[in-house]
Amino acid sequence: MATIAVMGASGNIGSKITEHLLAAGHTVRAIGRSAAKLAGAKARGAELVIGDAADADFLTRAFTGADGVFTMQPSNQAAADLLAEQDRDGEAIVVAATRSGVPHLVALSSVGGEVAAGTGPIAGLHQQEERLKRLTGTNVLVLRPGYFFENFIHALPLVRHQGINGGGAAGATTIPMIATKDIAAFAANALAARDWTGAKVQELLGPRDVSFAEATRILGEAIGKPDLAYVQFPYADYSAALQQAGLSKTVADLYAEMDKALDDGLVRSLEGRSAANTTPTTLEQFARDVIAPAYAAA
Repeated sequence: MATIAVMGASGNIGSKITEHLLAAGHTVRAIGRSAAKLAGAKARGAELVIGDAADADFLTRAFTGADGVFTMQPSNQAAADLLAEQDRDGEAIVVAATRSGVPHLVALSSVGGEVAAGTGPIAGLHQQEERLKRLTGTNVLVLRPGYFFENFIHALPLVRHQGINGGGAAGATTIPMIATKDIAAFAANALAARDWTGAKVQELLGPRDVSFAEATRILGEAIGKPDLAYVQFPYADYSAALQQAGLSKTVADLYAEMDKALDDGLVRSLEGRSAANTTPTTLEQFARDVIAPAYAAA
């Protein structure tokens, strides 16, 4: 059995990776800022490593002696300069990987991670991919998943209060969409196997591509609103709405830029769909099992 360090172990993906690895009998170092948020992982047997993920010395200690690590850059919705924070956090990861000599590293990126600019926060993931490619002595697996199903949870207040779903992207824009539990399962299996060498990129595309209009119909059916409509907001208006919801102007503008990049086809699969990158959970299943209960609870 292996020792695996997991960044973001209290988040949607990291928590599920931790569960998979612990269930398989591996030793897990659950990395995070809050012991309280990682109490569940500790109860299941994980070793907690609490500190600042932007601190290269802290991460070096967390990675040292591990057979593999899962890495991600935290997304601070209130950041005055999100791309600068992504660079800072990404550099700390690379420094820690180098100092610790960890042999295998799985990094969370995104579809569109090959594009250097114009893709909102994905551009920060591109910069991290480039840093990771320069690592020597560490085998790197970059995961480029599609749009998270979980993003639709954030739309539920809009659905409840205004009777619509909406965003900056066009309703007809069709993209890969995926459940975070499927990303976690893939990452956990990769970290358990550690059977790749060099630097490798793997897209994860969900079961099929879905448009925002179709996704809205699926969500509407799950919550008893079969006529739920999707409305595209002008990019500037979408940014303003996100700022009203509490995001910083910089972050809101980056998300609006990302939606434009989706509309323009800048963020897309390069591999095309295959058995290797198609994951099982459908949006219909997710809407029934997660969205409907969340909507009812609210």
